[in-house]
Order: sequence, then C-alpha cells, then structure tokens
Amino acid sequence: MKPKILWPKRPETFYSSSKSLADAATASPASTQHAILQPPAPTQKKAPLADLPTKILLRSLFLTSAMASPLLKPSIAVLKYVVDSKSPMLSPSKNPIMNYILRATIYNHFCAGVNETEVRKTVREMKGLGFKGVILGYARESVAKIDAAGSHVEEWKNAQAIADRAVDEWKEGNLRTLMMVGKGDYINIKFTGAGPAAVEALARGDPVPPPRIKQAITEICEATAAQDSRFWIDAEQQVFQPAIDSWTIDLMRQFNRNGKVVVINTVQAYLKSSAENIHRHLVLAGKEGWALGIKLVRGAYIAHDLRDRIHDTKADTDRNYNHIVKSLLTRQSPFREVQDTKFPDARLFVATHNAESVRRAYSISRQRILSGLPTIPLEIGQLQGMADEVSCGLLAECRPDTEDQVKKGSMATSVFPKVFKCLAWGSTEECLHFLLRRAVENQSAVVRTHDTAAALRGEVWRRFGWRW
Repeated sequence: MKPKILWPKRPETFYSSSKSLADAATASPASTQHAILQPPAPTQKKAPLADLPTKILLRSLFLTSAMASPLLKPSIAVLKYVVDSKSPMLSPSKNPIMNYILRATIYNHFCAGVNETEVRKTVREMKGLGFKGVILGYARESVAKIDAAGSHVEEWKNAQAIADRAVDEWKEGNLRTLMMVGKGDYINIKFTGAGPAAVEALARGDPVPPPRIKQAITEICEATAAQDSRFWIDAEQQVFQPAIDSWTIDLMRQFNRNGKVVVINTVQAYLKSSAENIHRHLVLAGKEGWALGIKLVRGAYIAHDLRDRIHDTKADTDRNYNHIVKSLLTRQSPFREVQDTKFPDARLFVATHNAESVRRAYSISRQRILSGLPTIPLEIGQLQGMADEVSCGLLAECRPDTEDQVKKGSMATSVFPKVFKCLAWGSTEECLHFLLRRAVENQSAVVRTHDTAAALRGEVWRRFGWRW
C-alpha cells in the first residue's frame, strides 16, 4: 500500500488563493497571466518579497521602472555603443569614471562581483534568502558578427601564443569560479570564452574541441565532479551551437554516469529545431546509457542569430517552451516518440523569467510527484536582478510553516522543485556583453517587466507605506 502524502494546509502564495492546483495546471495563459503572486493571505507569515534586502528592493524598483519606461530603448543604444566602441574613454578598464558609472547603475544589480571576496559575499546573500543554490558563471565570452549570408567575422588575432594564453586564462577563470561555489551548486561555462582557438573551431563546426581546449574542459569536469558540484554549458549563437552540442554530448557521455549528473547542456526554445534537438539528445542518452541534463531557456542571441531559424512570434516560442517542459516532465520526447530504447535518466532545469512557464513546470512536477506518477527531477532558476517576484514567490511557497518542520524536514516541502539564482562574475568590461543581453531581454519582455515593477511597488508599499 502506497503511503499517503499529506500536504500542509496553508494559503497559496505562488498561485491565486481562488485556484486549485488542478485549475492552475490546466488554465489558459490568459486566465493565469495575473494569477501569480497575489497579495498574501492574512495568516501567511511573510510576503514573497519580504526577505529581499531593502537596498536591493529599492534598486530593483528603480531599474525595473526605468526598463518599463521609454528610457530603455535609448539606454540600450548607449550601452551598445559602449560595448562596440574601441575608444579608451569608453573602456571601463581604462577609464575609472566609466567603470564607476556602469558599476553604480547596472553592474552591481546584475553581476555578482569582480573578485572572489565580492562573489562569495553575493553567494552567501543569495543562499541566506533561501535559494537552494547558485549558478555562477565567468562572464568572459566572444560574440561573432553575422552577415546576411550567415558568415562570421571574428576579430580575434590568430597568433598561437595569444590563443594558448586565452585557453589557459579561461580554464583558470572557470576553476576559480568553481572554488567560489559549493556542493550542489552549478558553474556556467561558455566555450567561446576560451578565445580564438575555440571560436574558430566552433565556427567551423568541428565535432571535437582542439586538444588544448579538450584538456582544459576535462580538468574542469574532473574538478567539478570531485567537489560534488555541477556545471552547464551555455548555449550561444547558432554559428557555434552545433559544435557546442557535439562537444557537450561527449562530456555527458564521459561524466554523466552511474546516476551522477555533472554536465548539463542548454537548449534555446526560440529555435525552430529545439524540440528535434532534444529528441536527438534523448535517443543518444537512452541508447548509450548516460544521464541527460537539459537546461531550457528561451534564447538570448536574437540580435546576433539568423532570424529564419527562430520562431516567427513570441507566442510560438512560448508554446514551444511549455510543450518541451511538459514533455520532459511526463517522460516523453517533445518531437516524436522515443523508439527502440527506454526514456533515459534525465534532469530538467527550467531557466526562465516567464512566470507562466514557471507556474506550469511547478504545477506539473508537484502534481506528478504527489500522485506517484513518473517524472524527472526539476530545478528552476532566474538571473540575479531579474524576476525576483517569481524567484521569491517560489521560495515563499516552499518555506516550512513551523520550526518543527524545519528541524524534522517536511515530506510536503521535499517535493517542491529546487530554486536557484544565476550569477555572473568578472570585470566590468568582461561583463559588458552579458549586461547588454540583459537589457535587450527586458526590452523584449515588456509585460513581464511591468509585472515585476508592480510586484516591487507592492512590496515597497507593504514595507514602508510608500505608494506611487
């Protein structure tokens, strides 16, 4: 006889209190767009954003309000000009005034720090808020320029000494990143960060990395596994992605064995080929007996990728994202039935700021676990400085009601997905491409940005009685 799992009776914070879990799982996007994170019931001990430090709350409100205003478009143009400029006056590493301006405005909000001391402090603060862990990435990367024919123009010099030094610096940077996180945490790795040798090999579509890069990534994998941490390989531009997938699948073959998942690949749902690509991953993992890790994002390179490879509308991307999530959580392929092999051991990381997608993933995972239905482990995360109302809403939902539950552990709270925050670190200059993508992402998500601003204003009103 299967033991009955008792769920604690408590007011919902992540859903509207008028909706049941069944309603939440089947409701249309329109009906649930504003059903998330309603004002807490009177018996709830804390509001979802109550634990957010006041300094971060006010900074978030200021920046999010600016991003939801007409100021965003000219701000993006200015930031892009700074990113592309070769002038020493606009270089944060050469002009301390420019460095101060960028740090005081956007860097400190979206980035974890420039050195180990700053980063460790940020990691402690995130875990102190209740996040299960962090994903920490070294922000250094390369961005290729794509012309109408799809060719790339790479600005790296080809001198072998420069290429080798870039690989060594990339390896050491990622090993330093690993030292800043703990057991169960992730590090976030970009292959283009390894410099010209990586960029050229990825652009050519080489099925395996150059020897020096292969040795470096193997050392990173071994150190990550020894620490009981994990890492994901980030998705990048489509000119690089086929080779990135090939290199990452080889790493999963080697390190994702015997129930241990060290390496996770990233799939961008805005690509028309994303469901088919995940199907290919599932088939390979099932036939070859290794565990598959998938981090699902919507996509962050729309300004640099070939447009015809991307879904025609945002609604198409949203449907595809939610379809992939549901398929994997119900142990199905999002493309077609997996034949001649069993569904592999798999993990899913839902990396999105879209509250509707988070709600759907959360609901499906929770219901299947409570009903004893087969599923796969789920983790959810958002970027530092973004969608705090979604992240903190999940934390509020997972928070035990009593001290006794904290001491003894609660069967109910154990079935919730784990919630993470994704952090980027590096010098201001190294983070410029990352910061530009965050600005562009906010520009393309106007409704979400307005919702975030509204949630932050609500918390400021609750905390201080300030209303505007």
